[in-house]
Amino acid sequence: MIIVSRLNGHQFALNSARIEKVEETPDTVVTLIDGTKYVIEEDLITVIDRIRVYHASVIVAAEEMAGHVVSRVHLQLVAPSEEN
Repeated sequence: MIIVSRLNGHQFALNSARIEKVEETPDTVVTLIDGTKYVIEEDLITVIDRIRVYHASVIVAAEEMAGHVVSRVHLQLVAPSEEN
C-alpha cells in the first residue's frame, strides 16, 4: 500500500498491486484495474517512487522473515546434537 492525497489534502492508502496506470492530465489520475479512478496531488514520478519503495520494502521484509525461519530451523536441528 502507498499513501497518496486527494486534491483536498485527505490522505488514503492505495493498493499499488491494483494500479493499471498513472497519468498526468495535468492532474495526476490513478486508474485501478477495475476502472476506479482517483485524482491525486502527487505527481507521476512521486507515485512511481512510492511504489518502488513499497515493493522494495516487501522484498526486504520477506528476506528478513526467510532468514529468521532458516535460523530457527537451523537452531532446532543443531540444538539436539549439542545436547548429546
